[in-house]
Amino acid sequence: MRGASRASLAAATDQLAAATAAAADPGQLGAELFAVAHVLDEQAAVRRALSDPARSGGDKAGLAAALLRGKVSPAALELVTGLVAARWSAPRDLASAIEQLAVMAVVAAADGAGRLDELEDELFRFSRVVSSNPGLRVALSNPFLAAEHKREVLDALLGGKVTPQTLQLATEAAIDPRGRSLDASLEEYARLAAQRRERLVAEVHVAIPLTAQQRGRLAAALAAAYGHDVHLNIVLDPQVIGGMSVRIGDEMIDGSTASQLADLRRRLAA
Repeated sequence: MRGASRASLAAATDQLAAATAAAADPGQLGAELFAVAHVLDEQAAVRRALSDPARSGGDKAGLAAALLRGKVSPAALELVTGLVAARWSAPRDLASAIEQLAVMAVVAAADGAGRLDELEDELFRFSRVVSSNPGLRVALSNPFLAAEHKREVLDALLGGKVTPQTLQLATEAAIDPRGRSLDASLEEYARLAAQRRERLVAEVHVAIPLTAQQRGRLAAALAAAYGHDVHLNIVLDPQVIGGMSVRIGDEMIDGSTASQLADLRRRLAA
């Protein structure tokens, strides 16, 4: 997002923090916001009307209230009317902002239950399962597969094995990918979970599992280098012969033996 949309989302994020702190169940607030985002994704005319810069904020808020009153909680209604009253650089930014707030509300529910670390780890592990299983990825990404059937598949796979918030976010990622791959949606949701504690996410590829002491030293070294706490997602990778490779955002730190051998081969061939 850029310009007006970024500023509007920042203001709404502050409002969401107060709403989740007061909510008995932030996860339910997240579910309501996801439902609103689905409506905006499916109804282009409604999306354009609620983000039309030619209409006053009060007019747009009144329209949203008329559409949603009695269908969502007062907290969700207040958040949505505040969002539509703001300015947006593009109509789709409004739906994207509501989706982000929905994710953040679910993350707040996990944090309140003391399960934020589990949520981050489970989202990452499930994204690895999806990326390594083409059949599952195709099934969950199939736009012609009914949402209820996807819910059943995910409940059978994850129900009782992960936190309720992980199941909720995985289901939303499959039901309404919003033009992203399922893997990309899960990665974005994990990023928003890490953002709650203002920490970065590092994907670490290693040949053998790291001990708790090694994980602690690596996390401390990366935190010192980047100036933020770092959450480690460890991947056992047969292509890593020794050492490790670390990806943080778009930056790759490659210290694996395989990478060094590949570099040596390139030099010999030059």
